[in-house]
Amino acid sequence: WATRSVALNMIATFGKSSPKQLGNALPLVVPELTACMWDTKKQVKVASTNAMKAALDVIGNKDIEHMTSNILKAITTPKEVPEIMHKMAGVTFVQSVESPALAMVVPLLLRGLREKTTSTKRQAAVIIDNMSKLVDDPLDAAPFLPLLLPALEINANAISDPEARSITDRAVEQLKRLKSLADKAFSVRGDTSKLEAVFKEELPGDEISSGASTAISHAAVVATTMMDLHFMEDSQWAKIVGSILSPFCANMDETKTVVEKVRVKAEGMLEVPEEEDEDDDLEELCNCKFTLAYGTKILLHNTKMKLKRGMRYGLLGGNDSGKTTLMRAISNNQVEGFPDTSQVRTVFVEADIQGEQSHLSCIDYIMIDPKIEAIGIKREEVVTILATVGFTDDGKAKPNHAVSTLSGGWRMKLALARAMLQNADILLLDEPTNHLDVINVAWVKNYLNSLTNVTSIIVSHDSGLLNDCCTHILQIENLKLNMFKGNLDEFVKLKPSAKAYFSFKESKIRFDFPQPGPIEGVKSKGKALMKMSKCTFTYPVNETPTLFDISVQVSLSSRVACVGENGAGKSTMIKLLVGEIEPQTGDVWKHPNARVAYVAQHAFHHIESHLDKTPNEYIRWRYANNGEDKESLVKVSLQFNEAELKLQRTPYEIQFVDEASGKINKIKKVVGELVGGRKINKAKEYEYEVKYAGSNIDSGEYLALKILKKMGWDKAIKSVDMKIAQRAGLYVRPLSSKNVEAHLEGCGLNREFGTHYRMSALSGGQKVKVVLAAAMWNQPHILILDEPTNYLDREALGALAGAIDRYDGGVVMITHNNEFCSQLCPETWVMDAGHLETKGDADWMLNQDSKISEQKQITEVTDAAGNVSKVKGQKKKMSKKEEKQMVKRIKNLLKIGEPLNSDEEEFAIDKDLI
Repeated sequence: WATRSVALNMIATFGKSSPKQLGNALPLVVPELTACMWDTKKQVKVASTNAMKAALDVIGNKDIEHMTSNILKAITTPKEVPEIMHKMAGVTFVQSVESPALAMVVPLLLRGLREKTTSTKRQAAVIIDNMSKLVDDPLDAAPFLPLLLPALEINANAISDPEARSITDRAVEQLKRLKSLADKAFSVRGDTSKLEAVFKEELPGDEISSGASTAISHAAVVATTMMDLHFMEDSQWAKIVGSILSPFCANMDETKTVVEKVRVKAEGMLEVPEEEDEDDDLEELCNCKFTLAYGTKILLHNTKMKLKRGMRYGLLGGNDSGKTTLMRAISNNQVEGFPDTSQVRTVFVEADIQGEQSHLSCIDYIMIDPKIEAIGIKREEVVTILATVGFTDDGKAKPNHAVSTLSGGWRMKLALARAMLQNADILLLDEPTNHLDVINVAWVKNYLNSLTNVTSIIVSHDSGLLNDCCTHILQIENLKLNMFKGNLDEFVKLKPSAKAYFSFKESKIRFDFPQPGPIEGVKSKGKALMKMSKCTFTYPVNETPTLFDISVQVSLSSRVACVGENGAGKSTMIKLLVGEIEPQTGDVWKHPNARVAYVAQHAFHHIESHLDKTPNEYIRWRYANNGEDKESLVKVSLQFNEAELKLQRTPYEIQFVDEASGKINKIKKVVGELVGGRKINKAKEYEYEVKYAGSNIDSGEYLALKILKKMGWDKAIKSVDMKIAQRAGLYVRPLSSKNVEAHLEGCGLNREFGTHYRMSALSGGQKVKVVLAAAMWNQPHILILDEPTNYLDREALGALAGAIDRYDGGVVMITHNNEFCSQLCPETWVMDAGHLETKGDADWMLNQDSKISEQKQITEVTDAAGNVSKVKGQKKKMSKKEEKQMVKRIKNLLKIGEPLNSDEEEFAIDKDLI
């Protein structure tokens, strides 16, 4: 053991003295170190752990440097492997994966493949499949293939889940392909004959002696090896190759000249010829080759990017193709070969405001930005720039008000103002026209076109912006970044398939929403389910109301687009309608049995506290309590105020009829809580189950709606109604992983991301789909969407439009996308400075007044084990005449002793016939 300890200590010293050589030797070193870390001798354990730490320091891959402690933990603490695999899935790879990095990651992946849980095995297979695509040189992967391939093949035969098995099969095929490439690379060492010819051409003298010929053959082998290792520095060649050729040259200068000529020609052999660039006279800001991945998904592989000063590049690609990830990687200095942000000032413009900064004023929000602080910009400059984009003391957005009071459009203008202050060389703009009305979109276009000395990369689903501003189009396709000269129209002429990004009708994907089903007590689709009557609302920080005297109603047949300029009060009105906030005057009403889904403008706030869950886990958490939606029960409008609490504590006189004597008794009581039950009394009014303060009786006592309202329990009544409505869908879907997975796919989120990725690793477009799917799980009757077109590409928008069109419930949407809302909404609510004007086709509403019984009902349901069973449709309510006939028939059947079917038996129990 003493000898092993000394050897391990020597390996640790190589980390400082010979890091490059230790890195190249890691494929041989790591397996030995791993075995020693489990040695019974404490001294060997300590020495091997120190050696492994030194080895981790020389892997030369920035992307996984922060994971080194986790990789070490995976070797010594196997139970941590599943959690570490999740963290590995969140790593953004931007460097090509080479031998040292593979040497460190492979032990972790092997442990993942040998875990008991199928999900961890599957995740390991996905990482292997994707990382193998990032390997540039197959010889780097060769030492690890004999370890990974057998483990993968065992899983491919043993895993019971068909989907996980197919993922593993895919990884096996990818590794077999890599193995065949590695085998070819072993057999073909490099074309030495070409270099031999170059050496003979450049070496002085007419004839080559036999000694010189032997030296040239040796020099060609050495030079080819250096080319394979990318050792192309002139000093390296002069030292290594020069020493071989010096005996055949007159002096050292002649040797250097010969070697340099050969080296230049060898470099030429490695280069790929490029097309001529018409903009060669412009300054080149960036010319790099890089690889980019997000977690286990490869987005770009060995692709080139060249940017010129003053050009405006539109970046196109489908949802999840990596547009935002690429821009974030550029701004974080993570793209290999991209100039450092200190040399080329790069600014990423996005409107997302972190929760911990939302209380700051607009001025302070900009002032605390680290980049603004580093430049040393004064407060007066910030105020001046904010004024140029519309932040004034007498305007709609005030510079001294908190950023939390800003609408989406003003948040984007705030982000643009912050970018303007930084005097950027490259502006990275992620959906700059999101939330903006027509006037502000025109302002953004003029601003971008005026930046003749600034380069812009723009991600946008606004075809008008890309046409009016872009000089070039960058398209992400097949893991490559392809550049085209011209604006969007010119690009579409070259690539007609790109229409799918911008045309609803070209969409190849399909969303399917669950249908809402009937509502007890509502026979017509035109009957109002939600109403606002003469509502006025003022935010606490404002003196002037945001909304004045608003009255609207929504039914199952509603298809409403709410439009207006930024800050007009559209989102505020919707928040009032759904109960997120309460009006100072006026009434808001919702049918007690109606279910409402609300997707907010800043949609991600729904999931911000659950980013460590997968979308599938999040939906199952949210609806785990008998289908009740945990998110909907925390609304401000359902929290009691002081006046209501005082009423609840005040004894109220209640009348009781004594069943024995028939006397009416009066007694003062205090209700302690509403238990959750509800029934209809003889007067066709709702009564709610209560528990009296100080009473030991848990349930069974009911009070009428009117009395409970007088006692201060109105909000609790709404909460009970909401819970009952959420449970009373057409049928209760089992909240199984398989059902939720199918539901997420119906909302456009592939099962790979829906079930196997944590939400922290999802793109903006994917998160919107999660929020939409979660809202639609309980089959709502009304769907309310605040800016649904943000973050979704045109293909997803086309699918969303189709799903809304087929949906049998009511829809209200706020959007600035005229093409989207005009296609779907015949009714419009126009909001202007807090005042509402309704426009639309009244006849259309009347034509939609069809009977609810005509709605399509779902007939099948899949349980947690994957079994499909038939679901009975909603029973038609009998008339009194039909009820009498049924009672008579059942009595006759019981009299003659005939068995009842399940429906008859259920009816008989309900009517106390048996």
